[in-house]
Amino acid sequence: MAGTTNADAIFHIPFVYVAKSAVLLPLCGFLFCVTWSILYDFESSTATHCKVANYLPSISSAIGGYTPQKYVWRICVALHCSPRLMFAIAYYNFHTRIHVGRKNIIYTNLAAIASSLHITEILALVGLTYISSTDNGDMHEYLFIAFMVCSLSHMLLSCMLFHWGRSANNRAMTNMERQSFHYKVGLFLFNLTSFLFAVYLYFRHQAYCESGMYTWFALAEYLTVISNIAYNGTVILDFNELEVSVSSSNGTSHIHKST
Repeated sequence: MAGTTNADAIFHIPFVYVAKSAVLLPLCGFLFCVTWSILYDFESSTATHCKVANYLPSISSAIGGYTPQKYVWRICVALHCSPRLMFAIAYYNFHTRIHVGRKNIIYTNLAAIASSLHITEILALVGLTYISSTDNGDMHEYLFIAFMVCSLSHMLLSCMLFHWGRSANNRAMTNMERQSFHYKVGLFLFNLTSFLFAVYLYFRHQAYCESGMYTWFALAEYLTVISNIAYNGTVILDFNELEVSVSSSNGTSHIHKST
C-alpha cells in the first residue's frame, strides 16, 4: 500500500527481512529440537513400541516431548505466526490485483479460498504445537491432519492461481515470477511425495516393526517440514520490492514498494 513518505516514516524495514525471519524461525527451531533430542535425549526420543533399532526421533517427539526443545519450538512458532498471517492476506491482494477476464469471479473466489486455507494451516500449526501428542493424542492428530490437508491444498491452489494470473491476457511471466512459480511447483510436488512416503513408512513400521523403518519415517517427516518451510519462503521472491514502515502522522503501519 502506498501513502507514506520518507519524511512521515519513523521506522521502515525491507519486507524481505520480515519474510526471512518468518522462514528462519521455524527452520532453526526445528533443527535445534531434532539436534538437541539426538544429543541429549537419544534413547527416550527414538524409542518406539516395537522396541527395534531406531536412530532418529519423530518430529512429535523432538518438538513436544522434552525440554528445552518444546519451549524453543513454541517460541519460534509463536514469533513467526504474525508475519505468516500477514503473508496469507497479502497473497489475496497479490493474486486479485490481476483481472483474468470472464472467469475473474472464479479466480477471485479461489484466491479467497487459498488465503483461508493458508490461515487455517497456520492456526492448525499453532494448535498442534501447543497441544502435544502426550497432552492429547487425538486432538494432536486431528490438528496435524488439518495442517497437512490445508497446507497441501493451499500449495496446489497457489500454484494454479500464480500461473493463471501471471499468464492472463497473453502476459509473459518475468524472470522472477517464472523462478518463483517453478520453485512453488517443485516444492509442492516434493512436499506431497515426502508426505505420502512418510505415511507409507509409518504404517509399514506399525504393521511389521522392521528395524530402522521408523528412522526412514522420521527422515521423510523432516523432508516434509523443510519443504513446507521452503515453499513458504518463496514469499521472498514474490514481495522482494516491498517495504514495511510505521508512519509518524497517524501511528499506523504500511506496506509499500521501496523506492
